[in-house]
Amino acid sequence: MHASRERNAGLALALASAFAFGGSGVAAKPLIEAGLDPLHTVWLRVAGAALVMLPIAWRHRDLLTRRPALLAGFGMLAVAGVQACYFAAISRIPVGVALLIEYLGPALLLLWVRFVQRRPVTRAAVVGVVLAVGGLACVVEVWSGLGFDPIGVLLALGAACCQVGYFVLAGHGADGDDAADPLGVIAYGLLIGALVLTAVARPWEADGRVLGGGAEVAGTAVPAVLLVGWIVLVATVVAYVTGVVSVRRLSPQVAGVVASLEAVVATVLAWVLLREHLSAPQIVGGAVVLVGAFIAQSSTPVAASGPVAGGAGVVTGAAEGDLAAERATV
Repeated sequence: MHASRERNAGLALALASAFAFGGSGVAAKPLIEAGLDPLHTVWLRVAGAALVMLPIAWRHRDLLTRRPALLAGFGMLAVAGVQACYFAAISRIPVGVALLIEYLGPALLLLWVRFVQRRPVTRAAVVGVVLAVGGLACVVEVWSGLGFDPIGVLLALGAACCQVGYFVLAGHGADGDDAADPLGVIAYGLLIGALVLTAVARPWEADGRVLGGGAEVAGTAVPAVLLVGWIVLVATVVAYVTGVVSVRRLSPQVAGVVASLEAVVATVLAWVLLREHLSAPQIVGGAVVLVGAFIAQSSTPVAASGPVAGGAGVVTGAAEGDLAAERATV
């Protein structure tokens, strides 16, 4: 009974995270179109969330010495990397397309296992990869010579690579006496991400006039500060907290499957609020990408310690070993 309640709570948190993350693009894109640089928008998001989480970071300050590699990886990949690549991508291509490309993450993860770690993967995982890649071809309309900005597509693929790090690192260190508190990991991940983005984005060069004005959403002028507040509090703080806690209650692969709803939420919101309509082949391709991601993430290995990899769960174990070795040398 307790396990069932724990799983139901984890699923509810994963859904909340998917909906919160899904609303980030439709709030950020109007700011970018109003004149705010994508990197400055990302910096506002991460730095604002880091400020909100500062008391939690202080409470878990022992993590700085206990888990430095975990915190650094989470900050650079799961926070700075994902957000910077995604926001830069949506400045060039539609929100829904960018997220659908980002959800190639499970396929990229399995390719890493197969060709870099040289470990076999399950047949179901291979089917998932093939479906995801085929769906991506429809989303970007390759038959028309790539219907979108190639740089935008590459940035979205960069977000997909960083998303792999998010799910692997979110599940890292959940067990044992030395388990890292998820809220502490998020807080320090945001702080480290904010430091990295400060050096890259140079926020002192941002156009402050945009923040004092408004941005157009669904034909209505909305104060820019309200959009920033939504991005910081809901699409970042709430999204990361519920997402990481859900991974701890479920597993990286199960939470990843639920998180794929983020792409659906973002596409629908962009359709309604930003008038970003997708063609029928793109909608079909997007569905195929999500099905492929579902299969790739939900296919499980023969044994947890066996040689066959079927999803994010096994790779998490491998990554934990790598991070543990890295911590031993820090």
